Amino acid sequence: MKYINEMPKQVPVLDEVDVLVVGGGPSGLAAALASAREGVSTMLLERYGCFGGVITQVGVEGFAWYRHEGTVEAGGIAFEFEEKAKSLGASTKECQSDSQALDAEMFKYVADVMIKDAGVKPLLHCYAVEAIVEDNVIKGIITESKSGRQAILAKRVIDCSGDADVAALAGAPFAKRDQLSWVTPLFHCRGVDGEKFLKYINEDLKPTYSNWKGEWSMETDGKEDDMFSPYIVKPFCNAKDDGFIQDTDTVAYGGTYSTVSPEGEVTQLNVVFMGGIDCTNVEDLTRAEIEGREAVINAIAALKKYTPGFENARLRNFGMTMGTRESRQIEGHYKMTGDDVMGEGRFEDSIGIFPEFIDGNGILWVPITGRYFQIPYRAILPKKIDNLLVAGRSISGDINAHSAFRNMSCCVVTGQGAGVAAAISVKDDVPTSKVNIKKVQEALKKQNVRVF
Repeated sequence: MKYINEMPKQVPVLDEVDVLVVGGGPSGLAAALASAREGVSTMLLERYGCFGGVITQVGVEGFAWYRHEGTVEAGGIAFEFEEKAKSLGASTKECQSDSQALDAEMFKYVADVMIKDAGVKPLLHCYAVEAIVEDNVIKGIITESKSGRQAILAKRVIDCSGDADVAALAGAPFAKRDQLSWVTPLFHCRGVDGEKFLKYINEDLKPTYSNWKGEWSMETDGKEDDMFSPYIVKPFCNAKDDGFIQDTDTVAYGGTYSTVSPEGEVTQLNVVFMGGIDCTNVEDLTRAEIEGREAVINAIAALKKYTPGFENARLRNFGMTMGTRESRQIEGHYKMTGDDVMGEGRFEDSIGIFPEFIDGNGILWVPITGRYFQIPYRAILPKKIDNLLVAGRSISGDINAHSAFRNMSCCVVTGQGAGVAAAISVKDDVPTSKVNIKKVQEALKKQNVRVF
């Protein structure tokens, strides 16, 4: 590789806050809201022009699609997202669960309202490009934006980037698998005859979670096999049998949909999967976006030809960016395991619970029995760097644990826990590695979070 030397220059300080949250997705929103509600100055930084992350930028509206009678959850801000969205006309009944499907466009506004109400300082269109670290303690970040290169100083930093970007920049140890999970270019269609399409689903396909054992080779534990799933794979199989489309080494077709609206829209079409993509590599991301859009157009053509109700369908919009499941995982002071998730793990330093819901790495368990696991504070506490917390899908855990905690609702749980812990460590003037976990747990309970 060739290198150049950048000229040293003074970097102006844009702001100084108690808690800086980097990344405005589900975990980042929760972290910022929780921190601000504890009475410390809080800023939320986001690289795109809206908050909401996977919800608003990718278009995943099935925020809690696992929820059924008997599901036990942490509550807190995860429930608030659905309640606020419903109150603002930004959600509909989710098709396979007792939850709300969040409108990807309207949730941009919902997020704005929530952060304004909490007194969070918002900063959009801004990238974190360097960490300011002294003696293994993070002091803030360097940003790049249309305003140039600027610094934000903070007493505590919470990395909610999804990719552990800040942790990596700061020198915190992390791991990344050689073969990462598929990425997905989600899209939405319009011009669909919803009544005809749903008749095809309910009378011809009659899809259940047991279908996931076929093309997706997912393993269930049996209890969810007869439950309805919005699984739509047969049209793509027919298209492939006729040579109309073809899977490749890097692209596969078939998946799920979410909402069918009275206006003829079918949203959250999660039917294109792309392998061999590292979302921390800009060249991989570029290829995924361009090849992904081509694959989406092929998928729509197949839906029009082989799916009743889609005959006159056309693209409504692509997601703003690629849906990513996996990248960096920090090395935390505790590494969660699949046994913790599937064996109802219990921890004295729990910051919240999550139902026994696993979706990934060849396993699908839907939580309908009341079983749940606890999430330890140590899993969001990176090694080596102090006053830095990490929330969301990049916390410390093995791949089977990741298949649970990568889900949006669990990202909210870890985000809310991180926000409260950061705020209390500021108020008590102790580093995040020494925060009083009992105080954190009591504060989380006051924020309506079930900790144990």
